[in-house]
Amino acid sequence: MEVRLQKFLAEAGIASRRKAEELIVMGKVQVNGKVVTELGTKVDTQKDVVLYQNKKVEMKQNFVYIMLHKPEGYVTTVKDQFQRPTVIDLLKDITERVYPVGRLDYDTSGLLLLTNDGDLTYCLTHPKHHIEKTYEAKLFGTPSEHNIIQFRRGIVIDGKKTEPAKLEILQKEKKYTTVRIVIQEGRNRQVRKMCQAIKHPVAQLKRIGTGTLFLKDLKKGNYRYLTQKEISYLKSL
Repeated sequence: MEVRLQKFLAEAGIASRRKAEELIVMGKVQVNGKVVTELGTKVDTQKDVVLYQNKKVEMKQNFVYIMLHKPEGYVTTVKDQFQRPTVIDLLKDITERVYPVGRLDYDTSGLLLLTNDGDLTYCLTHPKHHIEKTYEAKLFGTPSEHNIIQFRRGIVIDGKKTEPAKLEILQKEKKYTTVRIVIQEGRNRQVRKMCQAIKHPVAQLKRIGTGTLFLKDLKKGNYRYLTQKEISYLKSL
């Protein structure tokens, strides 16, 4: 069976498909003894010999899908150049090589999916799919009705207007307000920047849901495998 080289690398658990494309362009992958840098290259999964870092790459079918309740103080990468703890450090009993689906900021907690299914990672992180992400945030001050309308209409951050979002007030305190925010994108620090734009900065932020998947009673720092129903739902997206 012939497949694109980046898909082969993703399904072998080397990296997400997007990252695999970068590895190919950088000349880090060999096919039958020759360095390949063309993204359209196809390989025969039965006949061709693919090397990454001079090690043979083999197709991997044992996919795993994990939901992690990420604590604050962890970076959403496999390795960190500054030696900070990563989300992979929390997966003590996982023997498969998995990768985060998207990311959560160092100082943000909440739901993070991890898998070695490169195709699913590619689809879930592609901008065209508009998968809702639900957050609970503690904001300084209390947003007004006008602020809620601003979220609904989209807010300009980094020179570009966001897709329509939802802002719902859950609880008011003297200094803070707890709100639920739903966005359809995954731009860099998007929720924090949107709240900054309406002059109610984030004091604390937690992602509680991705699509119809929610943390529920999963405790901070813990993880679980997704059910077959949840996996089927993600693939349907």
